[in-house]
Amino acid sequence: MHATRPGSGPPAGPPAGPPEEPLPPDFAAALAAFERHLRAERGLSEHTVRAYAGDIESMLAHAARCGLARLAELDVEIIRAWLATQHSAGKSRATLARRTAGARAFTRFAVSRGLLGTDPGARLASARLRRELPSALTVREMFAVLDGHLDSNPDAVASSVPGDRAADADGPVRAALVLRDTAIMELLYATGIRVGELCGLDLGDVDDSRRAIRVFGKGAKERVVPFGKPADEALTRWLRFGRGVLVTGESGKAVLLGARGRRLDPRTARRVVHARIAATGGVADTGPHGLRHTAATHLLEGGADLRSVQELLGHASLTTTQIYTHVSASRLVAAYRQAHPRA
Repeated sequence: MHATRPGSGPPAGPPAGPPEEPLPPDFAAALAAFERHLRAERGLSEHTVRAYAGDIESMLAHAARCGLARLAELDVEIIRAWLATQHSAGKSRATLARRTAGARAFTRFAVSRGLLGTDPGARLASARLRRELPSALTVREMFAVLDGHLDSNPDAVASSVPGDRAADADGPVRAALVLRDTAIMELLYATGIRVGELCGLDLGDVDDSRRAIRVFGKGAKERVVPFGKPADEALTRWLRFGRGVLVTGESGKAVLLGARGRRLDPRTARRVVHARIAATGGVADTGPHGLRHTAATHLLEGGADLRSVQELLGHASLTTTQIYTHVSASRLVAAYRQAHPRA
């Protein structure tokens, strides 16, 4: 049992950019303490920590250019002015909302540590974001992707994943990669887990008897997610006949491996998904997050209750999960309009 494992989190986007001059010592010390807090206490991934730190570094650099040298002098007007420069630079609403949230997190942390007397970030208002309905494959499309001809043609799949050294690999390695890629597809659809969670799986996280995996999500929160028989069979084939072909001294306990034997990189997993879907004619391209959307939509359409889907996906808030009810409702309306003679 693992005590903690950094969560992967959704892509946080590029940071706001490095400052032109070194930060004043008081700012630099506060930023370093904030980074330690994000890693040790909130358990965020390195990718998310870098994004937060880059944004806050940019904000503090703006404050320094405005003549501030001590964090206690930071106020809401300085933060708003920094956000205004981001808006003038053409940053999107989503980026501005993320940087506003980062500023709030930093000032809240600073107050909790006694570095600020009051919380200026609490007075910031976020730009309203339009929540786009997630795209999802139909059941028929998903089955076409999973049950296609790919398993019988190792070269077609292995050579279509650039960066995994499949094109120049020998026969056993190519065959092992096909088994791995099938396991990737089946597990992503069966569980709806994030690609970072998939790549972070260790052998001890797989419970064969219950057909379930232990997943460490955002903030190192642990949950158990079941999967069905097809995913179980694909995972078993990979572990019995594929993993041993790729395993090296650098493999550790990772369930999924790259062609060099190291833990599978999320970028390679994304390429696998795109390649598999591209090899299935007539199916719109999507990535691992699209398979997560697809799994959630199909669960709700099949009668699963919202709370159960929330738990399976690892959403902190039920509001996040509720978006999938709109997807199902929109599909129902579309089907009605297409099929009913007086629609």
